[in-house]
Amino acid sequence: MSDLSPQDRLKLAVAQAAIDYIKPKLEPDTIVGIGTGSTAAFFIDLLAPLKGLFDGTVASSEASAEQLKGHGISVYDLNAVDNVAVYVDGADETNAQLELIKGGGAALTREKIITAVADEFVCIADESKWVDTLGAFPLPVEVIPMARAHVARELVKLGGDPVYRDGVVTDNGNHILDVHGLHIHNPKSLERAINGIVGVVTNGLFADRPADVLLLGTENGVKTFTARA
Repeated sequence: MSDLSPQDRLKLAVAQAAIDYIKPKLEPDTIVGIGTGSTAAFFIDLLAPLKGLFDGTVASSEASAEQLKGHGISVYDLNAVDNVAVYVDGADETNAQLELIKGGGAALTREKIITAVADEFVCIADESKWVDTLGAFPLPVEVIPMARAHVARELVKLGGDPVYRDGVVTDNGNHILDVHGLHIHNPKSLERAINGIVGVVTNGLFADRPADVLLLGTENGVKTFTARA
């Protein structure tokens, strides 16, 4: 993989670090949650040789599910499993508290559901995703189509500039509003406020349930962070 870009090399490094992190935890009945995006795609490729060590997976998007199936890895409906031991996924932004913005790939609702179910959430990201204050990356909000205009007006009241992600329909059949111009100093409060707007399915703030572990790819190697108590 010598033709990889510098950023992709960091993504590959954190994907390998995640494999090394979860491998000792794998048992014949283990279900692994798999996220969406370019870093998660590297992780899926590296997970394939270990498929005999665990039962199967649940996936946060149809794209990830297809990639897993292409490797011969079992993919289950979340309703059919009793437990997800670990969920591995990327992020669009992370702060020092491991509060995240996710949803650049429009899979935020399924990502948030699997995160809620998983015993442990391992976030894998490169150092470009580390920020002091969340919000430089536009915050995705998944909305019921008929409520899009109403939700947009309410998001303006919260200080954001919502932009319809034209041409994108989520795997759930919904639309995405990307909220620009936010400087998110209280992620938990904003996450709850946006989720309280009628017509919102969920938003891309992962603050009420942040990552448990962050594996961050840097030019000086992969650094490991854990959520602060």
